[in-house]
Amino acid sequence: MTKSAPTLFTLPYWYDLHTHFRQDATLQATVKEHVNMGCAGARAMPNTAPPVGKIMASDTVPSGKAYISIEQYQREIMNASDGAFLDVIVPLYLTPDTTPEMIEAGAKSGLLKACKYYPPHGTTGAGDSAPIDGFIERGVIAAMQDCHVTLCTHGEEHGLSSERYFGRTENAEEIFYRERMPRILDQFPNLRMVGEHLTTKVAVDLIESAPSHVKATVTPQHLIYTVGDLVQGLKYHLYCLPLVKFSEDRAALQQAVINSDNTKFFAGTDSAPHTAKTTPCGCAAGCYTGAIAPQLYAQAFELAGCDLSKNENQQIFERFLCSIGMNYYDLPQSDKHFTLEKSEETVTPLTIGDQTIIPLPIGMETSLPWRIVRR
Repeated sequence: MTKSAPTLFTLPYWYDLHTHFRQDATLQATVKEHVNMGCAGARAMPNTAPPVGKIMASDTVPSGKAYISIEQYQREIMNASDGAFLDVIVPLYLTPDTTPEMIEAGAKSGLLKACKYYPPHGTTGAGDSAPIDGFIERGVIAAMQDCHVTLCTHGEEHGLSSERYFGRTENAEEIFYRERMPRILDQFPNLRMVGEHLTTKVAVDLIESAPSHVKATVTPQHLIYTVGDLVQGLKYHLYCLPLVKFSEDRAALQQAVINSDNTKFFAGTDSAPHTAKTTPCGCAAGCYTGAIAPQLYAQAFELAGCDLSKNENQQIFERFLCSIGMNYYDLPQSDKHFTLEKSEETVTPLTIGDQTIIPLPIGMETSLPWRIVRR
């Protein structure tokens, strides 16, 4: 019997448009992992330590808090890529120190492309945030709309009881997208917005009904797993925020990304390189998918019934991974390409000195059905 040839398809380098790096010894290694999975750049989240709370290194803030700047963090990441990254977007962390004047100056300088809203204490590194109503009242969101700066939202309502935060009939993300997001869209109809790491059908439906300048990122874990995978044996490497949800939510996400008419949903891994996943105060939120995200996304597409041996489905995958987000942020296109092959790849931890980062699938599986062909 003749063995059929493996599925192979070539993709242009892409941008991971929601990821985390650190300001420590892991930076160069984790940036290299992104380069190795075909990334031409990234949008690097600002909930660092200290957080990215100013534009230029020379700027001062009213509170005197020791923020780092977009300018500094962007330079550190670009340097860590050894020239491989074409561009890096670093959003400004929205904090009580953020002013409309800061937004205007940042946009004018060309450094400020996006701002990030976190629900206060709603995830790892979100302790420097404030309720979103304050940014509306102080004119920060209006300045973003006027300056064409994108508001990237961790779309969960804050200050909820535990019953409402994750309950049988509602959860923090559903409340945000059912109640909060529509009010923001009504008040700021021209505001560029990206809903980050969607997890629910409610959020998918809202993004699909919103204007064309409102889009969303989707992670590999939310396309592949459900809350059952997390709690059955307590697979803590799958613990991220927002939490993975239910099968109907996963199905809505899957159908959104494999839709041949998709112009709204694009790749953003939310990859988080925790060297200590469990801590004295609980489990650190975030899954590490550096080096393996395209493989995971390909696995997710096929789980959703999208046969990637077909050329038309490869084109859908390419738009999701490589085009929609890049075009939205007007990022430079790389002339480099990489190849995905339908062939098993063993997943291994990333060791940096005496520190170890465990990639997402470990604990549930040790290999992936796709691999990147190294040439």
